[in-house]
Amino acid sequence: MPTSLGLFTASGQTAVERAIAEFRAGRPVEISENGVAVLALPVSALENEQIAALETLANGRARLALPAARLRHLGLEREVPGSVALPALDIPRLETLALKIDARIDAPVSPCDEADRAALELGALALIPPAIIIIPLTHEAAVPGVLAAKASDNLAYRRHVAVKLSIVSRAPVPLDDAPNTEFVVFRGGEGLRDQVAIIVGEPDLSRPVSVRLHSACLTGDLFGSLKCDCGDQLRGTVQYMAENGGGVLLYLDQEGRGNGIANKINAYRLQHDGYDTYDADEILGFGLDQRRFDFAAEMLRQLGVTRVALITNNPEKIGALRRADIDVVADQRALGRRTAENVHYLASKRDKAGHFIDLDALVLRKPVQD
Repeated sequence: MPTSLGLFTASGQTAVERAIAEFRAGRPVEISENGVAVLALPVSALENEQIAALETLANGRARLALPAARLRHLGLEREVPGSVALPALDIPRLETLALKIDARIDAPVSPCDEADRAALELGALALIPPAIIIIPLTHEAAVPGVLAAKASDNLAYRRHVAVKLSIVSRAPVPLDDAPNTEFVVFRGGEGLRDQVAIIVGEPDLSRPVSVRLHSACLTGDLFGSLKCDCGDQLRGTVQYMAENGGGVLLYLDQEGRGNGIANKINAYRLQHDGYDTYDADEILGFGLDQRRFDFAAEMLRQLGVTRVALITNNPEKIGALRRADIDVVADQRALGRRTAENVHYLASKRDKAGHFIDLDALVLRKPVQD
């Protein structure tokens, strides 16, 4: 085999990227560090026919790693993740601890070790429900054919890949109300998902550029969901930029505040039952916001944008760009419309996450007629 192919052998980063794919496909991953190894498997992937083999491998030593948000919902005051002993791999108990709304903790919770935290981080990168079965392994019990990754590589992955982005394509794409618009596609970053910069008009890079970081919202942006104001913010921002000297909108693949579309729809089901957007996420094991914006700062730098007037209601976006050495010289609000369906959602963002939202200032959208 040509030695040049050695350039493509698995580094730590490559192993993590392959492990992300394995978790998303519902397959276990071996996580190791300093001679200690565990088998990690998402609860959402566990099937009855696997139980006997996993029970033999676990020999009563398995545990369930849960994030702090889920443990809080189970009745514990926790700010860090923890693990619950699993003397047996009982699917109803696992589903109760991981998913049930009215569940309560039924056993002592131990601090997560490095392997547990790495497994939860891998689940977050894979956008799967954050409840992971952990089975300690001995060298002799290592499972053939299971992909392996180091715990330290999992935990460091986001930091290492945040700025490893490259432009892979760009072209003019005229839009309603913004005919002079260019789409620039970046590849890289966490999960290797494509991210898009929409350059509206011809912004003057020698002055602060109007910028919005807009997380993708399939339901709102594309289908006009009444449960949020995302579509209004998206289209309103593009129109504003077109009429006011141009700007850059970063369309980021961070559906559901970074939880992914499947988890977002699960949260919507809980919201339909009366929970607010943040309580619904906590039931599922997610904190207030899983998004990161360091790679967004790198996208701006590659476009030559270092001074911005940020269009946002979210104070975390302002702080994140400043921490990433982007000069945020001003900020202004991104206004949508208020509906009967989204007013509770908007109030929750204001009251629980500190978003700058004045409900009285929002135009009331007319109800949909039957």
